[in-house]
Amino acid sequence: MSVSSSFQPVLDRIATEIAATPGRGRPADYIPVLASADPRRFGMAVAELDGTVYGVGDWEHPFSTQSITKVFTLALCLSLEDEELWEHVGREPSGNPFNSLVQLEYEDGIPRNPFINAGALVVTDRLHRLTGDAAGTLREFLRAESGNDALGFNERVATSEAGHSDRNAALAHFMASYGNITTPVPDLLDQYIRQCSLEASCADLARAAGFLARHGIRADGSALLTRSRAKQINAVMLTCGTYDAAGDFAHRVGLPGKSGVGGGIIAVVPGRCTLCVWSPGLDERGNSVAGVAALDRFTTLTGLSVF
Repeated sequence: MSVSSSFQPVLDRIATEIAATPGRGRPADYIPVLASADPRRFGMAVAELDGTVYGVGDWEHPFSTQSITKVFTLALCLSLEDEELWEHVGREPSGNPFNSLVQLEYEDGIPRNPFINAGALVVTDRLHRLTGDAAGTLREFLRAESGNDALGFNERVATSEAGHSDRNAALAHFMASYGNITTPVPDLLDQYIRQCSLEASCADLARAAGFLARHGIRADGSALLTRSRAKQINAVMLTCGTYDAAGDFAHRVGLPGKSGVGGGIIAVVPGRCTLCVWSPGLDERGNSVAGVAALDRFTTLTGLSVF
């Protein structure tokens, strides 16, 4: 994969600045396999609309995507069932931790948005009903959009998460009691955990998210979503995509983004490009410290923002 001009000088400058920055946060420790990651690692990639990718650092190193995959399952679900999804999950910021049980009881089992764990479980449930294999459908979609046929699940990560999934099981059972989950909870958790265990690189994810910059158009030129649906996903990413730090992320970065506790963040400049950054050290909200800083510098240096 070649790296050439355009965004490359900006990425090189960002990597130099990040390398000189102390304090990278700590890797996620509630998933034991992720706890051993080196917080000093850093990769960043930018994909243009035609799929050309520029990168720096560990941009081709696969990492655990975790909650980043929620964007893609949401897009796949919306492509198959349209507006009905929003009867089962909201579009508002939660203001609570991503695995909180509190709001569900007040709101009759309807999660605030598709990016907190409860909302992602609902989306996975619905995608599984529509396809018979939510995780497999997601994997094949990411392979097609990234051009990487080797992209797949990390069984060690999946096993590690399965041993620490009591809170997600509680969320799923609680929503099932309201009729908002229909897949048997053990099967749903298996699908959800496999989804989160997908490994991909910054280059893979920057390419795979390209349909959001192309207003719903896939890499092969076919339409996954209408322009309006792509806009809706970008809007929910901006307001809800970085856990309960979405306001700060919008303030600093000014782009729709979605983070994962594996240290990755994807971001979208509609009509121009998509980005992915990875560094495993997280802040107290679960977002990559170096990743947010790098995206902040990218929008500052390039002037590319939705504002």
